[in-house]
Amino acid sequence: MSAPIMPQRRVSLRRRPAILARMAVAVARPLSMLPPHLLCRVLVLLVKGTRPPIAAAVLSWRDAVNTVSRRCAGEGCLQRSVAVVLLGRFHGAPPAWKTGFRPNPFVAHAWVEVNGVPIGEPEAVAHFHTVLAVAHR
Repeated sequence: MSAPIMPQRRVSLRRRPAILARMAVAVARPLSMLPPHLLCRVLVLLVKGTRPPIAAAVLSWRDAVNTVSRRCAGEGCLQRSVAVVLLGRFHGAPPAWKTGFRPNPFVAHAWVEVNGVPIGEPEAVAHFHTVLAVAHR
């Protein structure tokens, strides 16, 4: 989507979380290449029938994705956000997914949220204009 908004944190992972994060990143790559309306449909199906996530868990999934993927830790905000939703789905509690932009200077971005709060993002992301969003109903 755009240049990274901030440096991404990387952490030490045990074997199982690392494998799950790699699988999520691998599946997120082709999903992030789908047209927006199809990506939203897939994500709506993924969050259907799940429970709300806990912010600390979502942050740990985000850190895991950043740790196993340079692309996600860099300019791959769309792939990163989709991978975090996939990890959340695996745990039965995917976060809300959003894409949006800031008009001046223009920056497009994709991120995940819990209770309307962007997870692992600078505070400014909360003020982006949301273009697409998928969340629990």
